[in-house]
Amino acid sequence: MRVLFATSPGLGHVFPTISLAHALRAAGHEVLMATAGGKEAANAGLHVVDTAPGVDIGAVFQQAASEQSEEFDYSTDVDTEKGLEFVGAIFAKLSGVSVDLTVSAAESWRPDVVVYSSMEGTGPLVAAKLGVPAVSHGFGFADEAPMTEAIFEKMVEERERHGVQGFPEVHESIDVAPPSMVDRPVRGWPMRYVPYNGGGVLPEWVLERPARPRVAVTLGTVLTQVGALTSLTKLVDVARHLDAEFVLALGDADPSPLGELPDNVRAAGWVPLSALLPTCAALVHHGGAGSTLTAIDAGVTQLVLPHGADQYMNADAVARRGLGLRSEPDQVDAELIDRLLTDPGLGRAASEVADEIATLPRPADLVPKIAGLA
Repeated sequence: MRVLFATSPGLGHVFPTISLAHALRAAGHEVLMATAGGKEAANAGLHVVDTAPGVDIGAVFQQAASEQSEEFDYSTDVDTEKGLEFVGAIFAKLSGVSVDLTVSAAESWRPDVVVYSSMEGTGPLVAAKLGVPAVSHGFGFADEAPMTEAIFEKMVEERERHGVQGFPEVHESIDVAPPSMVDRPVRGWPMRYVPYNGGGVLPEWVLERPARPRVAVTLGTVLTQVGALTSLTKLVDVARHLDAEFVLALGDADPSPLGELPDNVRAAGWVPLSALLPTCAALVHHGGAGSTLTAIDAGVTQLVLPHGADQYMNADAVARRGLGLRSEPDQVDAELIDRLLTDPGLGRAASEVADEIATLPRPADLVPKIAGLA
């Protein structure tokens, strides 16, 4: 069986699909990834088609957002009709730049099934054009089906150009949200979130159990590139007065805007969260779905400092389930960090949800289901 993965650009959308792609390959199936750029998927050992060579995806996003007539508040509007209109229009534009090369690759390679990230419209378009089944791969807590439909419906020009009227006749979906953290039914097939955060040569200290609590800190892969690093200034200032070790996993970002770091704060560069968190007591992060779910898998408590996109929704899910806290970045104080590290209720809830997702079907368990569609 040949499975084409079509993902929207950005590591937060590509990385959640990697574990399923690896499971399919391990079972003897062929996998091809179609996405803008594609370096990260190639680094994961996958064959990749760059569907938007030379395109500045960030500029496309900014242009699409600027064309919206209404102001949009990510903290309140994401999970609303206004959110469907706003976000659907932006991701329809992002999907549009990848359509033609994805269709061309698919017509040459002839997949039996198309798996696509849920904030992406190219996957269902390609599957419908080729007459093959499609599977939407969720990556967070939202009810992603309405958003996928909104994106697809807005791709009028692309669908007309390729003679596609509606969704593929055979369409399934994968839901990775822990059931106890959402107030909606499971969409399609539930699947355990198995973190993929990239590979790397680990420094020796990452594997060592520290003498005092270790707290990982990350802002994901986008925020550090758009000037959000200084949102951690208050956290770093608070950290210098605490008996804990803080690890800033900030990728290639220059930590100098945070000033001189105290002795108990380590700037670690790029460290895969799934490797770092097993020796940590907690994670402080921006609320990206991948960071949130990776912390859940590790069973650690979380402090979420949302900045935009779906991060407010993810922060609410964490706080509502009781496995973590949420705060504005400038309101972080010693009392908040102390509670994060010592509140037994938070730790108990984090362990419960880690146990919950461990019982869900693994990516390998879904391989026969996908093969059954072909």
